[in-house]
Amino acid sequence: MSFPVLKKAAYVLVNTPDMVIHNGTTQMLEREQNPDSEYLKAIKSHLRSYEQVVGYAPNQTYIGNMTPEELANTAKPWHAANVEGANRFGKFGEIMPQDEFYALMKIVDVFDLVLLEESFVEGVKGKIEAHELLKDKVAALKGVEIADVEKAVKQNGAEGLYQDGKLVGCVKRAHEFDSNLSAEFMLENLAVKASGVLAAMYIIKELDVPAEEVGYIIECSEEAVGDMNQRGGGNLAKSVGEIAGFKGATGIDMRGFCAGPSHALINAASLVKSGMFKHVLVVAGGCTAKLGMNGKSHIGKDLPVLEDCLGGFAILVSENDGVNPIIRTDVVGRHTIASGASPQAVLDALVLKPLIDNGFTIPQIDKFSPEMQTSEITEPAGAGDVPTQNYKMIGALAVKAGQLDRKELPAFVKDHGYPGFAPTQGHIPSGVPIIGHGIDLMKEGKLNNFMIIGKGSLFLGRMTNLFDGISILVEKNTGKVEEEGGISKEEVKDMVADAMKDFANFLGTKVEE
Repeated sequence: MSFPVLKKAAYVLVNTPDMVIHNGTTQMLEREQNPDSEYLKAIKSHLRSYEQVVGYAPNQTYIGNMTPEELANTAKPWHAANVEGANRFGKFGEIMPQDEFYALMKIVDVFDLVLLEESFVEGVKGKIEAHELLKDKVAALKGVEIADVEKAVKQNGAEGLYQDGKLVGCVKRAHEFDSNLSAEFMLENLAVKASGVLAAMYIIKELDVPAEEVGYIIECSEEAVGDMNQRGGGNLAKSVGEIAGFKGATGIDMRGFCAGPSHALINAASLVKSGMFKHVLVVAGGCTAKLGMNGKSHIGKDLPVLEDCLGGFAILVSENDGVNPIIRTDVVGRHTIASGASPQAVLDALVLKPLIDNGFTIPQIDKFSPEMQTSEITEPAGAGDVPTQNYKMIGALAVKAGQLDRKELPAFVKDHGYPGFAPTQGHIPSGVPIIGHGIDLMKEGKLNNFMIIGKGSLFLGRMTNLFDGISILVEKNTGKVEEEGGISKEEVKDMVADAMKDFANFLGTKVEE
């Protein structure tokens, strides 16, 4: 059986302090319900500087400048000290500042919904010209007078874009009456598109196959793009591909709450495995609604507001190249309708059952990647260290199944898991952050396999009380590339050679070995 591979992964963060204040749902609701609250007054003084965001150890791990092992050995609290030599640009992507992101939102806007004040544009244009991936798109940056921005915000319902508290631009509504095309939703959708484009462009960078050979794109964020007649109809996938440069691709949006990326990855692997497409891109941008989501808990404990970044990623799934990690499409865990919603039932369906069904034990899997949220974000809010909780439950399942001795449980948690290093952007932490590091470790011979575990809360949509999840196993490539019929190239050569010998013997002619 020929399996597809994880060819490349890219990860980006966008530091958006003003968007935390103006566009995060927690802060938006607080302004509506209690505009004079002490919380709103305290936010600005609890926002980190861009340098602090770049120097944050989990962020450096997310973009590939630190390994998860190095993060595990870094003393907490991580927010208290910057990583020495921290860099904006990493092996997998970058941490973009807010002003450049506003410019990128303008670049990806094809309906002239983004207005940026002309002096702001002049100030940021040089940064875009110096950006390796964006320098060819600077012509799209055109400014307007500040009076036009102010009029759009004050009189026409536009959403303001702020830099250091100063109005520098806005996003206009796309329809006078359709709430689905309101300025709020347009800003949200343009932000997810722009961050997705940035991640996708890092996939193209130094890619060893032509971008036009990528035939399909699956966009798996949590935003719904559409109007009053087809809410959520899409298509962010093609809109990202259009700007990023995937000219030969079609595609579709796929939604599954936090489990969306894992569902998208499995669908991408299936499309490649079937032979329908040679290369499929899975991509997702960040969620403005979740900026500062736990801000009240952070400020209440005198911490910085740590949810100050949009997240994005892109993963290229390709036909087997004999080098990159293979996606075992035959080892898939499914949380079915009948599985049950308890944590044990969920992990039994996603981890234990698919492994047992395919002859594996839990300890035979080197690493598990469940919900990889940064613990410093979730612990102050009362959710605990989410990845560690998952590792403990997975280890407990192994003990219950007789695959692990109870006294080995503490070591299991350390040996088979990584500390969380992803922002709480909903879909971003769920399983896929391990892929970039996993590809590198497998190529270096330091990892044999890992399991991606996506979990989602379907009850948030008020259509069902069900939980959701899906998982898949990734293995080191053996280097043996199989053809459609399940026979490797080497086996084909041997069969041809044997056939030639048989034919020569039939003719009475000796064939040289």
